[in-house]
Amino acid sequence: QVQLVESGGGLVQAGGSLRLSCAASGRTFSNYAMAWFRQAPGKEREFVAAISASGSRYYTDSVKGRFTISRDNAENTVYLQMNSLKSEDTANYYCAADREAIYRDYTRRTVWGSWGQGTQVTVSS
Repeated sequence: QVQLVESGGGLVQAGGSLRLSCAASGRTFSNYAMAWFRQAPGKEREFVAAISASGSRYYTDSVKGRFTISRDNAENTVYLQMNSLKSEDTANYYCAADREAIYRDYTRRTVWGSWGQGTQVTVSS
């Protein structure tokens, strides 16, 4: 298991930007694929973006061109840069880690083994 701690959430106006961070500990970070999911009130947790151990990136359609996932293996941290934020991006954002998820249906939350506690992002219109 990997321990994950998210940070960087907050309140931002529509059109603004935020950068989320997820610090990992407990295992060899560089061997893990990492992902961001989000959950809005009353909705299911949904896939946002993922990055493989080798750096391949995957996004859900609604964030393509606006969000960028990246990783710093020296710092054991994964980032989510969010630009041009919209009110529909408001949610609690969760970081996830797993060694095998990227080879499965990585958009499904059940294939990710480790989760953080989440950080709230609120976009005001």
